[in-house]
Amino acid sequence: MAFFGKPKYSTVSVKAKEGVPKGVWTKCPESGEMVFAKELKKNLMVVPSSDYHFPLAAPDRIESLVDEGSFVEHDANLTSADPLDFKGLASYKDKLEQNKKKTKLEDAVISGIAKMGGLPVSLAVMDFRFLGGSMGSVVGEKITRAIERGLEQKIPVVVVSASGGARMYEGILSLMQMAKTSAALARLSKARIPYFSVLTNPTMAGVMASYATLGDVIIAEPKALIGFAGRRVIKETTRADLPEGFQTAEFLLDRGLIDQIVHRHQMRDKLITLIGHLGHALPSKSPRKTRTKPVAPKKLPVSKIAAKKPATTTRKSTKK
Repeated sequence: MAFFGKPKYSTVSVKAKEGVPKGVWTKCPESGEMVFAKELKKNLMVVPSSDYHFPLAAPDRIESLVDEGSFVEHDANLTSADPLDFKGLASYKDKLEQNKKKTKLEDAVISGIAKMGGLPVSLAVMDFRFLGGSMGSVVGEKITRAIERGLEQKIPVVVVSASGGARMYEGILSLMQMAKTSAALARLSKARIPYFSVLTNPTMAGVMASYATLGDVIIAEPKALIGFAGRRVIKETTRADLPEGFQTAEFLLDRGLIDQIVHRHQMRDKLITLIGHLGHALPSKSPRKTRTKPVAPKKLPVSKIAAKKPATTTRKSTKK
């Protein structure tokens, strides 16, 4: 489950009487700088001065990564049900409908086939705006199908994670997705097909403890929050002071838990380079068939055998 707070950012609302629409400016949580919202979106939600990376909507991230017009979405019709009939301050069904209207998405991940630098990939991108990117049955199913498409088509798999963990509204059904996605990745690994995992802020709990950290190459965005339980939970449980930078991408890189930290603006080029380097190792889509039975010698017709006289040698007698 998710044990952390939402990323700290705020959109400044100005009173209507001042004649300025709401949401025009966004405040950077690091520098305190006020950034024009439209300019921030053009810059892929990265603050120019501080380099702070805000969460990026899945459609915008896909556009920033793939070749123009190459993305074909799969499994767009999968939607979450409410098998546990969850009731709280608001029902799970109400929560789903609210988030669908807010994000224009069916769930917290978009998946499909695309090309990156002309190279085909199976791609899945999570969206933190939809219920904190939490992993329910639909998210787990779409991630698994994206992996299986890579296996079937023998193309690399790229998953971009942004999640608070398993979806509490689905209970044990959400936790089962950890095993399902991990098992699919085991089959992909056995087939020697590369899997690239991109961790963004935040990647936590059940997602971090399953497919997010099982990549052949694990890349993170700068200062991304990556961990299982949240910092406060760990501190209260262990009663110990945690080191500075704990659970950040930089902290994990220093300890060998991820492979690289890549700026959002360089992510596409980095992935294209990695896919190109590992592409030669992909198994052939139509492997050469090997003969398992010896080839029988060609038989001649009986008439030709009879007409063909055997070669004979005569030995001169030495007797007199």
